[in-house]
This record gives sequence, C-alpha cells and structure tokens, in this order.
Amino acid sequence: MSSFRVGPLLRSVPIPLALIAMIGLAGAVLGRVYAGPLLTQLVLGAAVGSVGVSVAARRLPSWLVAPLSVLALAGYAAFALRLAAQRADLPGGLADLVAEAGRNGIPRLLTAMIPVEPVPDTVIVPLVAAWLAGLAGAEVAVRAGRVLLGYLPPALLYAGALYVVGPNAEPAIWWTVAFAAAAATGLAVPAATSTSTPAETGATLPPAVRAAIRVRVLAGTAAGLVVVVALAALLAPLVAGQVGNAPVDPRRYVQPPQVDALDENPLIRISGWALDPDQKLLDLHTTGTAAPAGDDRPPAGDGDTPPDDADPGAGERVGDSPTEQTPRSVGVRIRLAVLNDYDGVTWRVGATYRNAGRILPAVEPPDGVTVDRVRQEITVGELAGRLLPAVPTPREVTGARVAYDPGSGTLIRPEGLTEGLRYTVTSARERPDPNLLTAANVPAGDAVARVLRVADGVPDPLRRLADQLAADNGAPYARAMAIEEWLAEHYRLVADAPSGHAYPNLNFFLFGPRNGGGQRGTSEQFAATFAVLGRLMGLPTRVVVGFHSATGEGPVRGGDAYAWPEVLFDGLGWVSFDPLPRPETEPRPVEEDFTPKPQDPPPVQDEPTPEPSAPPTVAAAPGNGPASGSGSPVPVLAGAGSGGLLLVLTGFVVAILTMRRGLRRRRLDEGTPAQRIAGAWREVTDALRLAGHPVASHLDASEVAAYAAQVAGTAAAEPVTVPTPAAPGAAAPTPAGSSPRSRPRPSPRPRPAPEHSPDRPPAPGPVTTVPPIDELATLVNVATFAPGTASDEQARRAGTLAVAYATALRAVRPWWRRALWSVHPGPLRWRR
Repeated sequence: MSSFRVGPLLRSVPIPLALIAMIGLAGAVLGRVYAGPLLTQLVLGAAVGSVGVSVAARRLPSWLVAPLSVLALAGYAAFALRLAAQRADLPGGLADLVAEAGRNGIPRLLTAMIPVEPVPDTVIVPLVAAWLAGLAGAEVAVRAGRVLLGYLPPALLYAGALYVVGPNAEPAIWWTVAFAAAAATGLAVPAATSTSTPAETGATLPPAVRAAIRVRVLAGTAAGLVVVVALAALLAPLVAGQVGNAPVDPRRYVQPPQVDALDENPLIRISGWALDPDQKLLDLHTTGTAAPAGDDRPPAGDGDTPPDDADPGAGERVGDSPTEQTPRSVGVRIRLAVLNDYDGVTWRVGATYRNAGRILPAVEPPDGVTVDRVRQEITVGELAGRLLPAVPTPREVTGARVAYDPGSGTLIRPEGLTEGLRYTVTSARERPDPNLLTAANVPAGDAVARVLRVADGVPDPLRRLADQLAADNGAPYARAMAIEEWLAEHYRLVADAPSGHAYPNLNFFLFGPRNGGGQRGTSEQFAATFAVLGRLMGLPTRVVVGFHSATGEGPVRGGDAYAWPEVLFDGLGWVSFDPLPRPETEPRPVEEDFTPKPQDPPPVQDEPTPEPSAPPTVAAAPGNGPASGSGSPVPVLAGAGSGGLLLVLTGFVVAILTMRRGLRRRRLDEGTPAQRIAGAWREVTDALRLAGHPVASHLDASEVAAYAAQVAGTAAAEPVTVPTPAAPGAAAPTPAGSSPRSRPRPSPRPRPAPEHSPDRPPAPGPVTTVPPIDELATLVNVATFAPGTASDEQARRAGTLAVAYATALRAVRPWWRRALWSVHPGPLRWRR
C-alpha cells in the first residue's frame, strides 16, 4: 500500500523540480547583467510559485487553473515590485509603480545601462515571463504528461535571457550545461522510479502481439535516433562555429532616450542667461568634501601668480562691474553638459544616454587623481530641458529617474525637468595632482579622434594665432596655459555679447575691431575659442556648460551659468582651464602681440619725377578785389546756408535712424510671443522690399522663405567686400543707448560660405552668406495656426533669425544701397 502511494509521488516530483530549476537558471543567466542578486531571486520565486500552483491544483479542472495562477501572479508581482522599489529607494505608491512598470517595462529593460539596477521597470518583464513559462510548462508536462513539449516554455525563456544579455556578459557555457542536465534529470528519474501493473506493461497480451509491439517500439526508437544523430551532425558545426562569435545586442534596435535641440547645444543658452542674471534656475545644498571649484594646477608665470590651491583663472565674471564678479577660487562647479563634437558651426553633446538606476557605474580614476566625495540636494527652479545638473562625476542619484552617458558623465531626465523637482546626487569629484601636470602628455589616435577633430574652414588668422602660441610652448600643459593666458589678457568678458561660436564668430571675437564689437564676448566665446585653438595645437579638448556656486548653498541664478574648456591628459583625465579675464584688469589690445599677415603691396611703377617749377606771379590790378582785412557777405551767406542745410539733413537722418530703431525694438521686444514672431516676419519682408524684391501678398510663409532664399542666392552670386566680418553669426556693434535685446544677434547655426570652383579665383575680401529663414517660417506658422502655443524662447529665436537675415542681406548690397538702407523711411510708412 505504501508503494502504491510513494510511486505516484516520485513520478510527480522530478518534473516540477526540473521545470523550477530550468526557469531559475534562465533568471540566473539574465541576472548576470543586473546589479545584485535580486532579479535571480525574484525569478526563482516566480518559478516556484507558478509550478507550485499548477501541481497543487492538478486535480481541479484545467480551465480553473489559469485564473487561480493569474491571481497568484498578481499578488506575487505586487510584492516583488514593492520590494524592488524599496531596495532602489524609489518614491510613489504601489499603483503608480505598477502603472509605470507596465508602460515602460520593455523599453526600459532594453535601454537600461549595464549593470541594470533591479527596479520595478526592469524586473516586471522577466518576472511575468518566468511565471507564464512555469504555468505553461507545468500544465503540459505534469497534467498532460507531454514532458518534452512542457520543456518548450522554459527553453524559450532561457533563449530569451541569452538574447537580452547579448555581448554584455561572458558566454553562458556552464549555465547551459546545467540547464540541459536539469532537463535530462526530469526525463530520466520518473522512468527509473516508476512502478507499473502487469496490465500497464502488456504482460497479459499474447506473445505475438507483444513481439510486434517490441518491434514497432524498436523501429521507432531507431528512427528517432537516426534523426537525432543526423540533426546533431548537421547542426553541430553551425552551432560550434557560432560559439566564438559575439552575439547580437538587442539594444541596437531600440532608440535610447534622446535630448532635444535645446539640450543638444546648451552653449547658445549662455548669452540668454547672462542677459537675465537674476533668473532662479536651481536651489542647492552641498554636504561632504566640497573642494574648490578651480582645479589644483601648478601656477603659470611668476610674480603675482595665484597659489596652488586656487584656480589660475579665479573669479567668475558676468558683466563689467567688479561688484558682479565672484571669485571662483572657492565654491562648487556644477556640470550641465559636455560638448565633444564641433563641425565649425556648432558644438554638440552627441551623447548616448541609457536608463540608469540609483547606482551609476563607477570608473576607476587615474593614478594621479585625488577623489573627493560630494553630496548635493538640488531643487529645480526655472531650468528647462532634460539635462540634469550635477557635480562631476555622479555616482548615485535618488529622487529622480535618470539616464546616464558614461562617456561624458552627464545625466538627463527623460521626462524633462519640472519646477520643484528635488533629487540628491552623490558625486566623485576628481582633482589632478598638480605636480604631474607640467610633464603630462596628451593621448592620440583613434580613441580620441573625436576630441581632436578640426572641421574644415578654419580662418587663416585663427590658425596663425595657434601657430604663434605653440611656437614657444612645447609641452602640452604649457600650450594649454598659453591659450588660457592669451584669452585672459587680451579680451573682455561682457554679459550682452551676442551668442555664436561658429568660425566667423570666433574670428570676429579674436580679431574684430574693439570699437566695433570685437574682442569681447561671454564665456561661450572664451571656452569655444580655447577648445578650437587647443585642437589646432594637437590638444584633445571639449567644452563644458554648467554653473558655479560660490558657497555651494542657496539659489543658482542665470548669472552663475558659464562655460569652460577641458583638456585630456594621460594618467590625469580631463583637466579644466579658465580663460576668462582676471577681475579688475584692463585687456591689452590684440594688435600689440599679434600682427595679421601683411598684404602684398601693389607694384610701384617707375615714372619720371617732374622738376618743380616756380608758380607764375600775377600782379593784382589796382582797385580789383577786396582790401586787406575787409570781408564780403557772399561767402558768409553761402557758408551759413550750407551749414544750415547740412544740419537739417543730419537731423533728418538721426530722426529716421531713431524711429527705425524704435520700430525694430517694438516689433521684436514688445507684445506677446506671437506678436513678436509676427514683428520678426515683418522685419524680413521689409528687408526684401529694401533690397528691391518685395514679397507678393498671395504667398504663404513657406513660399516666402523659398523666395527669400532665392533672393539671397541671387544677391550672393557676386561676392562683395564687407567692411566688417558680417558673416552669419557675427553681430554688428551695439548702437549707443540701445537695449541689449534689440541689438542684432546672429543665427547660432549659420551656413558655411560656398567654396569657389578651382577654375575661378575667389574675389578679394570676405564673402557674406545670407542665412535661410525656413525656421522663422515654421515659427510664423506655429504662431498663426496654433494660437497661444508660442513661447518667449521661440520669439527670441525668431528675432535672432530675422535680424541675421536682414543684416546679411544688407551686407551684400552695393555700397550706395547699404548707405540708404538704414535711413530709408519706407518701413515707417509701409502697410503693416
């Protein structure tokens, strides 16, 4: 009787145990790319729960097992998600966690950074898949008795785990051997321990029937064996050949979190923040070791050089007043974005962000670097976009879901920043050993080609300046310090300089006339110029955008935003430099230390020199002409009349200029964003009319943009010499008394000038290219057909585009048309 009871138990236990082991091994294989053992434990729990429910309910009707198992799955999933959220210290209720995990489970799993932190989003899919595999396998193998078919769901789960891991872990050879052994055990043990009655074994059948059954079984077994051997012979070489190949990474087919255009080039936001220095962007609270914001670098030069623990370029300067200058030898530097890519027009982030958990992957610092631990609590104010500020380099983030780029060490919040968002960042701040910098080398080769690339079209003066600075400085650190000192000594930091860092902008910043807007800029131009000059000297450079807090506490405002360059050194990593001018110093004119290459003088023709001859003496007839000391009223009246007429004309010109300037200011700076976009559009249509190409009234915005491009192409077909570098992105000087917002601002993405054909030499002088207005046409359509959706940023962008187009279109006019352009009264009376 006991044998009858034990036999079925022995036959029913091995198969469920084999299913549990196979599903648990799938969880262990997938857990190799997770941080910690939590995922493997949760998957094993799902295997035990799903198979256990099926085994316990094997005597119930089959249609009742699935609903019971799903109810058990719901309870277990709620427990697992709450446990994962508590381990990751994620806020929110259970309902929110379940809804968020259900919406984003698959994309977050395939875009998460490795090692993947087990949070609700990244455990929900493996957990549910393991439960369903256990349910299906147990029902087929235990209830229906089809063991091999019941092994199919766990085998598919195991193959899926291998596919998700891909090339991100070592080959799972021994895990696969264990999986096959578990499957074989489930097949072998029941046969070895089973007990059958004589009726079940066919002992009561006639001998002839039994012999026929044996022959049929042997034939089937032989045929199956032949098929298995043939498949093994055919597939074994193919499988063996794939063992050494790297598997496909499924992450390549999934789009990771992206940044928008606002964050792809945050360098252009510097000038906007500088013009609104009181805008509250962040609230900051710093604990831990808050080392000085400036890098510990050896002093350069002698005399009044700063000490080693101070930033050689101490002092963040926003504006010209000394009261607006905050020393940066103390405080905390907060990084927003790292810009590695430069195409001659725009610096871009170019990062690949992956969803990350609370713990970020740590990289072993170089030997010559000291690491300080800094912890910051940050509350977002009016800062927009997706980039998440943090002290470099973040190692742990709580309070916000983030995506992380290991190459730059920067963070984004895929959902975007919202006012009031509060999160905590623990960072490892790296400081290089100042004693190693002077002798450090810089890397080269394909690994750093990205940060060494110099785009085509470098202005010749810029290249010659790089050669001059590198001539007397052989060591990489000396070259970097030479650039820093040159920029700090010769240029002025101002808050109202126009944005732009294309080659024409940098050329105008370096060599433009001081009384015409040149040799002055924001930290945007200082950092971008340093990085370009450094690459021309063979230094791997990048530009960083961020903020500076003098105390590490309290609000961070628009005036605290700035950009700085960094140089990569062997064994030390990225080292920051500060090319901004020192406080309370007057910049030295560039012409004193850098002389542009002189033009070849025209050839002097040999002409005979005429001999001087004495002028003929004419005797005055008596009585003719006025007497000595007497005056005639005729010249006096003529001079008075000429002077009066000149005064009237001057007053007329001044009045027209003032009214035109006021009209532009009202159009671009006053009213709602939609009204300002419309005003910018009228600036473009007025410019076309002033150029002699009025716009037909029946054209829509897109057609006007195409027509404006055609007019610009016709105007630029004959290059003209422009007296100032009014290329796209270069701004005209600010008229006295004008508002900084009304000054012409360049387009941040000007198109490079077309190349000359090889058989036609270029015309002398710089060639002005008129930028397109397609983006402005799009903004006009948005303001017209989607009322109330235009933003202040879009309105400012529209004004920038309109001013850039009008300025460039005027620059390619003949000289007499340019002279009449600004004093033409037409825009004052033309129909609006």
